[in-house]
Amino acid sequence: MKRVFFASDPAAAGFIQGVLENEGIQCMVKNRLLFGASGELPPTECWPEVWVMEDGDEDRAREIIEAVTAAGDEGPGWTCPGCGEQLEPVFTQCWNCGRERG
Repeated sequence: MKRVFFASDPAAAGFIQGVLENEGIQCMVKNRLLFGASGELPPTECWPEVWVMEDGDEDRAREIIEAVTAAGDEGPGWTCPGCGEQLEPVFTQCWNCGRERG
C-alpha cells in the first residue's frame, strides 16, 4: 500500500477516493474518523489519507490526482442551478442534489 494523497478534511479525501475508484484503482481512506480528534492531537496527524492498495497503481493514481486537483484550481466556483448549493470548481455535479454543472 502507498499513500498518494492527504487532505485537511474527510470530504476531500472521499472525493479523491471516488475519483480513483472510478478509474479502477482500489484505495482506502485512513484516519477518516481521527479527524474529530484534531486539537487533542496535532492537526496534520489527524488528516485523512488516501492509500492505494496496489503499489503498482501509485504513479497512475498520482497522475489522476494531479489532473483533478489542478483542474480545481482553474476557474471560479459555481452555484448549483437546482438547489443553490455553492460548489468548488473541481466538482462537475452537485453533491447535495446530484444535478450536473450547467
